[in-house]
Amino acid sequence: MIFRFRVVLDNDTKEDIFRDIEIRNTDSLEDLHNVITQSFGFDGSEMASFYLSDDEWNQGEEISLYDVNEGGTDIQLMSQTTIDSVVSESRTKLLYIYDFLSMWTFMVELGEIVEEAQGTDYPNLLFVHGQVPGDAPEKVFEAKSSDDSYDEFDDGYGSDDYEQLDFDENWN
Repeated sequence: MIFRFRVVLDNDTKEDIFRDIEIRNTDSLEDLHNVITQSFGFDGSEMASFYLSDDEWNQGEEISLYDVNEGGTDIQLMSQTTIDSVVSESRTKLLYIYDFLSMWTFMVELGEIVEEAQGTDYPNLLFVHGQVPGDAPEKVFEAKSSDDSYDEFDDGYGSDDYEQLDFDENWN
């Protein structure tokens, strides 16, 4: 079976930037990573990860390109994970992050499952829309709070309150 994905650059520009890609369901996530990087014009040399996602695009379990884990815990690797083991008709969304310094972030969604076409090489780039900007779109991270006036760094003290604090400044 062939999975058709739409891979959308998560950006705040007015122009949509996406690629439509066909790939065999039995190919690895590393194969999908390679076709995504090539189709968006990256050299593929940076660290990258896929993340399982729910319908609201919340980031879930990580599937990494390389094992950089120094601890004893197991990490799921792209090269050892087939696409159909993490994507199905009921579970259609993945997040993909390329280059953790620049944080190129993509929403990857299964659009269709079709039969393999005779004479077609896979993976196959079906459609290209939009030009990739020179720099990754800047991300704005906001704390989720029901109180908009919440400030996690505001403890109620100012720099003039130092003398009133009850602690021994020579504690060590």
